[in-house]
Amino acid sequence: MTRNPHPDAALPPAPATAAPPLRLTGAQALVNVLLAEGVDTVFGIVGGKLSPLFHALSREPRIRFIGVRHEAAGPMMAAAVHAGTGRLAVAVGELGPGGLNLAAGLGVAFNNNLPLLAITTNQHRASSYPHTGVFMDLDTVAVTRPLTKWNAVVHDARRMPELARRAFREALGGRPGPVHLDIPQDVLGEVHAFAADEFDVAPGRYRATLGPRPAQAAVEAAVQLLRGAQRPLIVGGGGVVAAGAATALRALAQRLNAPVVPTQMALGVVPSDSPHFIGHGGIIAGDSVKHAFERADVILSVGCRWSSWMWDARGALARRHHRLININIDPSSLGQAALHEVAMQADAGEALRDLLAALGDGAAPADGAWLAELRAVRAVHEGQLARMVADPDPVMHPAALAKALGDALPADALAVYDGGHTTFWSNDLTPVHEVRTRFHEPGMSHLGYGLPAAIALQTQFPGRPVLNITGDGAFGFTLNELDTARRHRLPVITVVHNNAAWGVIRMGQKAGLGFEMATGLEDTDYAAIARGFGCHGEVVTRAADVAPALQRAIASGLPAVLDCRTRFVPHPAVGAFVGMNKYGFASLTRLDPP
Repeated sequence: MTRNPHPDAALPPAPATAAPPLRLTGAQALVNVLLAEGVDTVFGIVGGKLSPLFHALSREPRIRFIGVRHEAAGPMMAAAVHAGTGRLAVAVGELGPGGLNLAAGLGVAFNNNLPLLAITTNQHRASSYPHTGVFMDLDTVAVTRPLTKWNAVVHDARRMPELARRAFREALGGRPGPVHLDIPQDVLGEVHAFAADEFDVAPGRYRATLGPRPAQAAVEAAVQLLRGAQRPLIVGGGGVVAAGAATALRALAQRLNAPVVPTQMALGVVPSDSPHFIGHGGIIAGDSVKHAFERADVILSVGCRWSSWMWDARGALARRHHRLININIDPSSLGQAALHEVAMQADAGEALRDLLAALGDGAAPADGAWLAELRAVRAVHEGQLARMVADPDPVMHPAALAKALGDALPADALAVYDGGHTTFWSNDLTPVHEVRTRFHEPGMSHLGYGLPAAIALQTQFPGRPVLNITGDGAFGFTLNELDTARRHRLPVITVVHNNAAWGVIRMGQKAGLGFEMATGLEDTDYAAIARGFGCHGEVVTRAADVAPALQRAIASGLPAVLDCRTRFVPHPAVGAFVGMNKYGFASLTRLDPP
């Protein structure tokens, strides 16, 4: 007799039990996407309509919230995080005036191609888009549209993962920049079911993480030009820093025996003590940069968008007679504002590596006399600065302050340059050895950027000294953020070039129309203001006292202000700066010299 089999023997194996869905608010879903992207810092001010988001953040120890004193500082800080680390941060603003205040900081990020995610809230869906007249109504998307690469309203929390991922894709793809999500208050708080694996998706699944390589034909054409160059010149822009390509650019400069001009967004792509260094920052670097462009036959531009810091009164310093090789990840930057002979739409690192490989060891370097010629012109500029540093006037010369500070900076210090004309002195007299250690804000040139940026950098580099080197006028824009630094125990050090005036504006008023109006900023004691915020503060009147005061500021462990009393003296490059500002449409009809 055949025995009956076990009743379960013929059945297929039971399927694995499916993980239950996740029930999350819109805010919690958003925070999960931030975590997948490695976001670890959010800047902003707490607000009632943002409470669901702050509730979600309060339960996530991997994300730090820095509460600022004005929403404009939030995007400035988030932009500085990317400038200093390459990572993306978030700035938040309440509905109405909170979103409106974000606009100034978004302009900083947008004009400098620095990505961040801005998040605002709005009235609930029943009374927004179109708005019905509730207090604090604002079409925040319309306000931020000119200042962002992409923005959108999240009308349904179920779309939160999709739209947040798109925001990151837009921010980091091609030419980077800020993006914005406006999320009505009820969308932040509404609960929906999400698939258990919804937030396991890695960023590489929904956005490109590697930049494009250049076309082979473009590489070959560029190599042919470089091999034939007698006086090559390399311009390194912010795209080199974003691509992590400083080492490759230095190797190419050595291979070609070529000088390098870093833009203001690329300080450190060649160190200031490199034999290839002839000045950085464009026209504010002095006559050596002007001379280099006048004499160069082939220009290699890498990751530079040719803003007006690289112009004179006739426009871009790369003229039509130059043989320009232009490398940029953004196609709209190829051919504007400088015409090219060879264009490469490519990641700066990929393009430089391909050029180095194609050049090989047989590339004929430029005559050493070319680099020596430019270094000699640079030496004249440095001699002029040295004479200014030695000026015996009892009221401190700004060059003497900048030199004393540059000499006193610890080797691992980070420094942000703020304050318009004040930045020219820092640009010349603060040594730089590596990228992402010295920071300009050339795109919007927003006064007051320095302190928020320094605070943000301190959150990312807690063991390193971080300085904000600023003018007295610029410092007034954001000095309230001293409170932010003190509350969050971020010991940033602000060094104020205090000449008690809007100095360059006063100079322009007198020189242009022979008048003076509203340029005085006398009798403010910034050191006392710092102490009022619970910070360290000192007044410094002699260059010899800068180093000891800096040491005391570092030793205090507190945010600090060194109120350094200087007089206004025009920087040697002011004339070139004024010339750049004379550019107009009439220049478009002028022919280049033969």
